[in-house]
Amino acid sequence: MTWKDLLGERVPTALGREIDTYENQIALKRLGKIDDKVFAETRLRRGAYGQRYDNGQRNDGTGVKPLPFPSNGQTKGPDTIWDAPGMQRIKIPFGGLTTAQMDTLADLAEEYSDGVCHITTRQDVQLHYVHIDDTPSLMRRLAAVGITTREACGNTVRNVTACPIAGVCRDETFDVTPYALASMRFLLGHPDAQDFGRKFKVAFSGCRDHACGLVNMHDFGAIAVTRTTDGVEQRGFEVYIGGGLGAVPHEAKPFESFMSEEEILPTLQAISRVFARLGEKRNRARARVKFLVAQLGVNEFRRLVREERDSLAADERWTAYLNELPRYGEQALKTGRPLEDAGSSAYQTWSRTNVYRQRQPGYAVATVSLPLGDLSSGQLRGLADVARRFVGDTVRATVEQNIVLRWVRESDLPALHSELEALGLARPGAATIADITACPGTDTCKLGIASSRGLAAELERQLAKQIDALEPAVRELRIKISGCFNSCGQHHISDLGFYGVSRHVGGHVVPHFQVVLGGKWVENGGAYGLAIGAIPAKKIPDVVRRITGRFVEERRGSESFYDFTIRIGKRALREMLEDLTTVPPHEVDTAYYSDWGDPREFGIGDMGIGECAGEVVSLTEFDLAGAESQVFEAQLQLEEGDFGHADTLAYGAMLQAAKGLIKTEFVDISDDPDQIVSEFRTRFFDSKVFFDRFAGGKFAQYLFRRHARSDPSDDASATRRLIEEAQLFLEATHACQARLAGQLPAAPPPTSALPPTERPS
Repeated sequence: MTWKDLLGERVPTALGREIDTYENQIALKRLGKIDDKVFAETRLRRGAYGQRYDNGQRNDGTGVKPLPFPSNGQTKGPDTIWDAPGMQRIKIPFGGLTTAQMDTLADLAEEYSDGVCHITTRQDVQLHYVHIDDTPSLMRRLAAVGITTREACGNTVRNVTACPIAGVCRDETFDVTPYALASMRFLLGHPDAQDFGRKFKVAFSGCRDHACGLVNMHDFGAIAVTRTTDGVEQRGFEVYIGGGLGAVPHEAKPFESFMSEEEILPTLQAISRVFARLGEKRNRARARVKFLVAQLGVNEFRRLVREERDSLAADERWTAYLNELPRYGEQALKTGRPLEDAGSSAYQTWSRTNVYRQRQPGYAVATVSLPLGDLSSGQLRGLADVARRFVGDTVRATVEQNIVLRWVRESDLPALHSELEALGLARPGAATIADITACPGTDTCKLGIASSRGLAAELERQLAKQIDALEPAVRELRIKISGCFNSCGQHHISDLGFYGVSRHVGGHVVPHFQVVLGGKWVENGGAYGLAIGAIPAKKIPDVVRRITGRFVEERRGSESFYDFTIRIGKRALREMLEDLTTVPPHEVDTAYYSDWGDPREFGIGDMGIGECAGEVVSLTEFDLAGAESQVFEAQLQLEEGDFGHADTLAYGAMLQAAKGLIKTEFVDISDDPDQIVSEFRTRFFDSKVFFDRFAGGKFAQYLFRRHARSDPSDDASATRRLIEEAQLFLEATHACQARLAGQLPAAPPPTSALPPTERPS
């Protein structure tokens, strides 16, 4: 029995159909019936990435270990999604997790992955070494507990993030959680958010001063604000647009100083339409919103969005969720009670960095600090049990790759610490210099140059030993590390940032990291740092000691690290590190010629093409791929004897293919079958654009004939014919689309193919 059978109605109908379609597309891809480019974007939009394979081994920051291939374990050819397991990204809106979801994630990591759940810098969960054949079952099991992987990757709206302590923060204006959730639900699969040149990221923050949602580095960022009008307080958002990191980071631009809560969703829809219409599609390196805003100017971009927003047809979803706000709110599992027991010395050390007192008296947030953002299946399962006993379903992942338990009764904190200790999850130092963010780097990313995780593990090991002895001003700093210049580890917005590069020394390649200073983690990622020089990877711990030491010695009063670096200047900082740039000859010291956590001599020959997002694929290509899946599913239903369902699927495939073709001229075509057929007839049949040299308009008649019949057939032979006709219609649609794109020569229809009334005299 399959997971589809076992889960039954626990999987929402619409989501189940989407997963069925995706599974059919996998089957069609294996049969060579879907173009590689189209399928790549299809799987990316389902969160399925290819990943890097380092000659059959992986580096997890502690050393080189064998790859843990799943049982179906195809292990050849590291450059194709079919030949080796990849990475599955799982969307967790605003990081919110229930205990049932945690159990399921633990099971999936254990059964399909390497037994490790990885928390990302966008509050997602990633499983590595997942074989693509396992992804449909994995997705169904997630869907059964309310999780989707849809649009976790690809040229889409990515996971909507929000402050992990929203709702319990002492400084917030109001809880942004319901707005983040509503935005995710509204944008997920929205027709106006399917034709982007690249990804689009959204974040919500409850305040301006803290890191919270890191609004400054997002395509669309919203900070909670209020205003009073006629004595009535009104909620709204200070909105920013066009932020982004990457190789060339852009700080977000002010878009509106006060956008009412009723305007958030229509504005997001309008921005999506403007981005889809005017954003770059050919050059992926310039296809983010930040480049469009820079090209047009923020004032012109704002004008276009407002104009677009005013033209939109009203949608009740824009404001429907607001009616539920008065009833929104998490429920504490236990009645709040102040802490009376001082606890052990280990508890006291942990609580100094890992406990945050909520604005609600008697409650606290406890941070589970995760080295490199990882925890094992057993740890996650155990953490779910701990949550059930102490907080219930009030758990969130954070952008610093940790997990927080909200609504912990203060009197329970020592007992909670003991339970976390037993799981190996009571590491102190959360939100300190020893709590380092790192991207996957050379472990699994095809673009990784140097081992970000290996360096992070070494720095965490060294800093954790001395965390209590560090000056408070140093203890509060942030370190973030990326394996390359693309800033997946967010090195631009940290106090001390590093990104991987390489240098050639005496005929050898040596791993280095660029040192990035001048970033600001607070104020929602308030400033971006710049690189001041490349240092050999093995000397980066010396860099940290030297810079923080000088900060302590020369700091003026309560001067921040950011202000300190600005005051003394990049030149002085670079000169201070100059002697660390030297690499001894290979014959003198070979240690410099290997990366952290990997004893082998360094090399970057296994780099590949990154999969942050797929190639730009037209809406027509997506519809044709979806139509292929429906025809394939119709065949399966025919074999099972469900003729009516098979007939409906075949008809639906023709409609979807026709709709895709219409989108080359009319992108806003609706899902109404009558409109699709009418537009198709006018634009492609009456104009003879659809006609080809072999069959004229014959294949179009298959669609017209089936559309004229209201009820599906329950006859096996008739259904089989319809499936064959649908496949022919799809082939004709593919050919027409290719002609329109200039990939096939246009040709007039042959005389013999035309009806007598249309033949030339």
